[in-house]
Amino acid sequence: MTTSKLTVTDDFPPVDYDTWRQQVESDLKGAPFDRKLVSHTYEGIDIQPVYSSKDQLDGTDPLGVPGAVPFTRGAHPMGPIMCGVDQRQEHTHPDLEAANQAILGDLEGGVTSLTLRLDKATRAGVSVEQAEDLAGVDGLMAYRVEDLDELLEKVHLELIEIGIDAGASYLPAAATLAALWNKRGVPGEAARASFGADPLATLAADGRLPMSMGQAYRQMAELVRWTKANYPKSTAICVNTAVYHNAGATAAQDIAFALATAVDYLRGLESEDVAIDDAVSQMLFRFSIGTHHFLAIAKLRAARSLWSRVLQACGAAPRGMRIHTRTSDRVMTQRDPYVNMLRNTVASFAGIVGGAEIVTSVPFDEASGLPNAFSRRIARNTVLILQEESHMHRVLDASGGSWFMDDLTTELCEKAWEIFQGIEKAGGMAAALQSGAIAEQIDAAYAPRAKDIAKRREGITGVSEFPNLTEEPVKHSPPDMDALLAGAKKRVAATAPTADAIDGDDRLAQCVAAAEQGATIAALAQRLGLQQESTDAKVIEPHAFAQPFEELRDASDAWMEKHGNRPRVFLANMGPVAHHTARATYAKNFFEAGGFEAVTNEGFADADAATAAFKESGANVAVICSSDKLYPDMVPPVAGGLKAAGAKTVVLAGHPGDNEAAWRQAGVDRFIFIKCDVLATLRELLREEEVLS
Repeated sequence: MTTSKLTVTDDFPPVDYDTWRQQVESDLKGAPFDRKLVSHTYEGIDIQPVYSSKDQLDGTDPLGVPGAVPFTRGAHPMGPIMCGVDQRQEHTHPDLEAANQAILGDLEGGVTSLTLRLDKATRAGVSVEQAEDLAGVDGLMAYRVEDLDELLEKVHLELIEIGIDAGASYLPAAATLAALWNKRGVPGEAARASFGADPLATLAADGRLPMSMGQAYRQMAELVRWTKANYPKSTAICVNTAVYHNAGATAAQDIAFALATAVDYLRGLESEDVAIDDAVSQMLFRFSIGTHHFLAIAKLRAARSLWSRVLQACGAAPRGMRIHTRTSDRVMTQRDPYVNMLRNTVASFAGIVGGAEIVTSVPFDEASGLPNAFSRRIARNTVLILQEESHMHRVLDASGGSWFMDDLTTELCEKAWEIFQGIEKAGGMAAALQSGAIAEQIDAAYAPRAKDIAKRREGITGVSEFPNLTEEPVKHSPPDMDALLAGAKKRVAATAPTADAIDGDDRLAQCVAAAEQGATIAALAQRLGLQQESTDAKVIEPHAFAQPFEELRDASDAWMEKHGNRPRVFLANMGPVAHHTARATYAKNFFEAGGFEAVTNEGFADADAATAAFKESGANVAVICSSDKLYPDMVPPVAGGLKAAGAKTVVLAGHPGDNEAAWRQAGVDRFIFIKCDVLATLRELLREEEVLS
């Protein structure tokens, strides 16, 4: 047995950055270092291939420690070490009985809190009778305290926190939940809720807030004071940036919009005589998390740091930012939805490592319909496994000490602060939304990403990359909306109508009393003055990354249903397998992303054999696939033969270089290659096939 001590440094002596850089540049043989090894984010941040202590500004830790100013490394000294993160699941099923079963299943399976998203009618403050087309859309058909009671049957309300997404109806929705607490005998000191007042998010998503900003701030102030006085474990305000994120905002914009929104709320509440520390204590921040996990972790760290800076500038007491993360809608796909499990895992991981207190894990089939029991189980188990098996919550600020993460956090802080200052100079978040400036900023930021998606520089697995045309769709059981609407109308009709306006200094107490008597949320909203005035802005439209390609697949499905087959492309694989396999695989993947069925083969020795097979394929499009070595001699006869055999379009897989003119003259119509515009090519070919109009 040896007694010698292993010393790695003896075999691997330290190398300084300059020496490493010289060796790398030598290995690159003249290729530019920055072009080959430095990547770039959509925020304009350069990601270096390696980081070292030289990237730490002064040899100390500039980001502090968890639970201390500037809270970059965490809002609390112990974080989630003792109790884990709060796993909050979202519920939107319009059938109250089905939603109740899903809620009970989640709670029994380990979920620790709930988000209840009310339907579009309630979020707009209108009744079922006034807006039948909005009833049950994108949310729960819970209109009265009795409905909430049915929805939350067998749920111990004193043990879990309830988040409410009620849009513009945040005040009457909060009163209705309070009425349920009273009915169940839940004491105020035990009740926990996030009432979710966020009028600017509603304005951005809908393009219309059914009240003036002055009314919105008055209601927020009432909610803050009432919550502080009666429900010390609850929060009144939720700054939710999902609408901006899902429209294509960068991480820096996400942070800046959150800060600008929160500052607008602080100003509005100050105008209503709410103390700044009271306002700050009532805020929950909700961020959407995508699949770029390092950037997502840095986003949460930077957001906490900058919020601390804002509070210091406002003269508020130091307080860590309370963060709720949710998997981004923009990264979820309808096609090959099982890949969403991976996306959701990455997002949940980033939320926990980034220091979120609340994490929402999204069912993998949510983009295609109401989640089923299996997808809900997978969603909640994702977070449970990250905690109970991977012990992610047992490490405080797991990314702390990484020179890369610290540098990325600092860079994001600088970018976000610059955007935030621009919004402030323009008059604040509300003014920027109403002028359309926010929409313009997001559109400008999303444009380069949209190009990268179209060219597959940013691939979407299962959609633009590795599509599966034979996949079986996830089975959903859509609710009977006609029956649900009839039932909702009957329930609401049984409520005694009240038209008196609610006014005075105790409006929330009046709302709670009215809710206990059966008043609907919409009725309370209108008695509070909703719909009497409005604030308008340009709608912030969502952009699901997969949507452009999924629209092509939808068109292909419709064509197959009508004609019995998909549009086809014939792969003219020329020469031995070693010569055509790479490009045949590329071409098959390329065209299946647009819903084309690729008719493939083992390869052909000459043009005549390829032409004969094409005639039997039933395709109008032919793709020549082989190697650069064989192309010069093979392309002219093969392209000419395919054209003569009736091919409407002949495509060559590979960049033509100097041969483009000659090969076009020989019969080649298009060229496909890495970095070409895949989306535009597929759209044009589908139009030629009359699959797209």
